[in-house]
Amino acid sequence: MNTYEVFLKKPGRDEFRHAGTLDAADPEMAVMYARETHNRRAEGSEMWLVDRRHVLVADPDSLAVNDHKPHRHNDGSIVAARRRENRESEV
Repeated sequence: MNTYEVFLKKPGRDEFRHAGTLDAADPEMAVMYARETHNRRAEGSEMWLVDRRHVLVADPDSLAVNDHKPHRHNDGSIVAARRRENRESEV
């Protein structure tokens, strides 16, 4: 049995949303199960099934805040302090 993640998209410009998970023996069976369990009432106009074995999981370290790159988290306080110092030194 393989585990599949099910994503549905409503008509229009909405994005795909995770609808659930199911176990199936093969991709064809997964489509049938997904249609019967997650789209019985036409909850979506499009459906994606992703075999969980093919999902790439990011390393938590790669998602950590870039503390060693402060220029990426500039809230303007450093620039404001530098301008204030320049104004005060001109007087």
